[in-house]
Amino acid sequence: MFYKPFQVLSQFSKEGDKKTLADFLSGLEKNIYPVGRLDYDSEGLLLLTNDTSLNQKLLHPKHAHQKTYWVQVEGQAQNQDLLELQKGVTISVNGKTHKTAPAKAYVLDKIPEVPERNPPIRFRKEIPTTWLSITIGEGKNRQVRKMTAAIGFPTLRLIRVAIGNITIGDLQPGTYRTLDLNEVKLLMQKAM
Repeated sequence: MFYKPFQVLSQFSKEGDKKTLADFLSGLEKNIYPVGRLDYDSEGLLLLTNDTSLNQKLLHPKHAHQKTYWVQVEGQAQNQDLLELQKGVTISVNGKTHKTAPAKAYVLDKIPEVPERNPPIRFRKEIPTTWLSITIGEGKNRQVRKMTAAIGFPTLRLIRVAIGNITIGDLQPGTYRTLDLNEVKLLMQKAM
């Protein structure tokens, strides 16, 4: 498991002058690939494996593997504002309309303790922000950002904090650790 920093591509191959996983994980053995993706401007938990069957099981839509995000949005969101997310909202995916599956969504009671982002988000004194927890089983391109925008709260910062029961814990941006055997078994059970 790796804490992908902000403005890092979820791939090993270079693309212009953007940072990639290779900038942080150069010592890994070959044939290890990310399970899914996190957008360039998103951060947080990214799993990597050389087990193609695990990769396939975790990514296959029929398993609807739950992913939890902490999302800092612009505006003063209340739990009632999130009812649409809990029912599913319509977003655009590849130019087509898509109704999202119901999400688990609520306002976090307090600002989560998260690492500083470099560069930090823009601060505007006159516009408040709110931290949300959003859990989805889908994985459409930029889905969470599109979902919060659809209800009138643009995403400022997005951190994936869990995939299934695997949480980011105390990892810091750019660091990783190997999952223990019990964690891998738990992932495999959830993916079946």
